[in-house]
Amino acid sequence: MIRVEGVSWGVPGRLIVDDVTATFPTAGITAIIGPNGSGKTSLLHLVAGLRTPSSGRVLVGGQTIGTLPPRARARRIALVEQHPATELDLSVRQVVELGRIPHIGGWPGARDPDRGAPDEAMAVAAVAPLADRRWQTLSGGERQRVHLARALAQRPQVLLLDEPTNHLDLAHQIDFLERVRGLGMCTVAVLHDLDLAAAFCARVVVLDRGRVHAAGPIAETLTAELVGEVFQVRAAVTRTDRLRVLWSRS
Repeated sequence: MIRVEGVSWGVPGRLIVDDVTATFPTAGITAIIGPNGSGKTSLLHLVAGLRTPSSGRVLVGGQTIGTLPPRARARRIALVEQHPATELDLSVRQVVELGRIPHIGGWPGARDPDRGAPDEAMAVAAVAPLADRRWQTLSGGERQRVHLARALAQRPQVLLLDEPTNHLDLAHQIDFLERVRGLGMCTVAVLHDLDLAAAFCARVVVLDRGRVHAAGPIAETLTAELVGEVFQVRAAVTRTDRLRVLWSRS
């Protein structure tokens, strides 16, 4: 479980994350939603330990993340960023194997105690057929799924996703989130598509201007009134076969 307690962070002249307190359970996907510029990615980076809060703290399993050495942190938390990129000429298998570095170090010839992890991760992320392809030849959607496999190869306790469906068509968005939900691990995902969040996430944290506007089980928290208040859009939130969000400008 991750606990964010009174966390603030910003740049000179602007507070981007403002006194945020939130809990992310051990299992299931929690969505972070909010308008552009509301601090969603910044909060995700604070949870990942990539940024240091100016106040407050982030706890992972009861331990302050800032006290963990980078390798120990990488064994617990994996981050799939919005625009994965590398200039290195790597195969898909080599990219996925980068996820094993926190466990074996960066020394050539170092033995991996879990040599099956990359193959298992590629199978879960549905990129095993791409194993010998070069990274630079992949589409944006393929790269996103490869980076999910790289993250899973870390064997993390926590998976952080920054707009993971951005480069995927609808069928692959659904497939990606079904696979992530099936992992059953603590997952935090920044999402813009409210209907996808409603379909796949158990909980939600709603940010507005850097502060928590609402948080809790998504079925109770994501209401038409909230969508109107935060996103300035008229919406209908209904439950048929699943929770659905429909919007209208009028």
